[in-house]
Amino acid sequence: MGKIVLHLDRMMVERKISLNELAERVGISNVNLSKIKNNRVTAIRFSTLAGICEVLNCGAGDILEYQND
Repeated sequence: MGKIVLHLDRMMVERKISLNELAERVGISNVNLSKIKNNRVTAIRFSTLAGICEVLNCGAGDILEYQND
């Protein structure tokens, strides 16, 4: 079975936004956003993903990637 890989770190660099600023604008804690950024989560709420996409002006496909094993 494959897995979903998050590329939030790359998108944050491209958009020149810090973890603290993104967390504040999305409305989640720095700790939770850090876990998302570092691929240490097994689930993400659609509302959180939508908030991240809105702030970063991108689509979910810019952040999420499916990798086959």
